[in-house]
Amino acid sequence: MRHLKLVHNMRAQSDPWFVDYLLRIGGGTEEVNEDGNVRILDEICVLYSGDAEKDLHTLIDIIFPDLNANMANKDYITTRAILSTRNDWVDMINMKMIDMFQGGETVYHRFDSTVDDPQNYYPSEFLNSLTPNGLPPHVLKLKLGCPVILLRNIDPANGLCNGTRLVVQGFRRNIIDAEIVVGQHVGKRFKRKQFPIRLSFAMTINKSQG
Repeated sequence: MRHLKLVHNMRAQSDPWFVDYLLRIGGGTEEVNEDGNVRILDEICVLYSGDAEKDLHTLIDIIFPDLNANMANKDYITTRAILSTRNDWVDMINMKMIDMFQGGETVYHRFDSTVDDPQNYYPSEFLNSLTPNGLPPHVLKLKLGCPVILLRNIDPANGLCNGTRLVVQGFRRNIIDAEIVVGQHVGKRFKRKQFPIRLSFAMTINKSQG
């Protein structure tokens, strides 16, 4: 994370100048320099200090101010996210965020194994490190009220699509109870024994575009 810059998405709802700025960029009318680059406004940047750990905590504090005071507020949880270009950064940020989130945690593990591998060319440690599309991370740590995102289409007619954001409402040993919190299916609950989900404090830019 060599450069940390952010656009605080809540501003797009509250500041007309910011909406106009984004529209000018999207429309190609914003002023550019001799290289054709748009200058990012200082008001929406987090300055890079050189200390990656400190910069990440600064970014988290700006995007999720007073996290634990607002953890029960669904609008607060689901109207903001940290975007990254890489899945490994997303996973790292989500693990930091869930550790900061108050409450008891429940941890689910993915069990990976190969078929017809008598020489053990693919040990479980290696398989557990893989994160193919549509599958959850090896370690899925959840707390009540935390945001998650679906990784595959389950029931599109009822809003359970790849990219749907939900909030965890409960869990048992093999069941997660979650509620849809965005879109036309807001408020619908579902329970499932398979867990094609990830935390969504942070997500990739591609996933956010869905």
